[in-house]
Amino acid sequence: MTTPSVAASGNTIATPPGNATAQWASLTARVAEVCERMPVAGGVGALARELSHTPLPGSPELSYREVLSRGGWYRLGGVVDGSDASISRDLEHWAEAALAECDGDLHTLADRHVDDALFATRFNGMTHYLVAATGNGAADFIQVEIEELQEVVSHPLFADEAVPGSLEELLDPPGLRRSSAKPLGAPFYTLRRVTDIAAFLARMRAQKPDAQPVHRFIAAWEASSAGQAAQFSNHWALAIREHLDRYRQPILQATPLVAINGEPPHFQGAFGAQGLALQAALNRFDRQAGYPMAWFFHMLTSKTLPHAVAFAVIDDVQSGFSYLPERDVKVLRDWIHRPYGF
Repeated sequence: MTTPSVAASGNTIATPPGNATAQWASLTARVAEVCERMPVAGGVGALARELSHTPLPGSPELSYREVLSRGGWYRLGGVVDGSDASISRDLEHWAEAALAECDGDLHTLADRHVDDALFATRFNGMTHYLVAATGNGAADFIQVEIEELQEVVSHPLFADEAVPGSLEELLDPPGLRRSSAKPLGAPFYTLRRVTDIAAFLARMRAQKPDAQPVHRFIAAWEASSAGQAAQFSNHWALAIREHLDRYRQPILQATPLVAINGEPPHFQGAFGAQGLALQAALNRFDRQAGYPMAWFFHMLTSKTLPHAVAFAVIDDVQSGFSYLPERDVKVLRDWIHRPYGF
């Protein structure tokens, strides 16, 4: 399968760990090659199996599985004419060059192309997160982010002699309906990023002496009942961000993402609940999530539970009614002493 180029995405280069090696480069190339030739119709499960069944020579065998998919986003595409023939694969570059030819005058640009029946395209996207454990620690896993892209006709350019108010409005008009766009070609996979999570977190730690929220989050997982009962990467992925600041220094960030495709657990505790009622509500939440202490980690990453729940649990402990293991009470006290969240 031939994968179309994605204009100006900047997303096909994997991010290696700090200790990048030839083996790591081979792994990244292998994932990119599988993405390019596997049809979307087969599903992400088939892609994960293909990666798992054909390890690289000399590399440990890794078992990949999909844990999360996030859609609803898009990026700019190119320019096509009324018969869907490609004029440019890069809408932004085409528009900037065309505007420069018109000395920056949008009215002149509109007059020049009003009869050309040109259309902008976009790529509707969904990101699939695949993971493969590399050890027993919470951060010991490889995370692969694969984008599923579908190019569609987005909107007409210079229709009805309308002149956009700015270049940005030409590229991505506000209030544009995106539900019934005409597809151009088949959807396809492309590699976004391959990350050795343990190495990435180590690089983050090297930037700042103090533990960042994600480090504390993972340390809390390992110290709590959750870490005793479940593998972190079965329930969480990480949103990875890496960019350069104004001094050209790398800035690394990681935010936990709950790995649920479907309805998340729902906290059914009443406002101000304590004692047996609160215990029952927390137990129900944990059963829905599939591991103990889930309510605490969801409290830090979403609005599912208010922070007041943590203080209510500690109030129960201090009044002599403790329904948490001591390790979980310690995790909770550490958070109350130095709160953090995402």
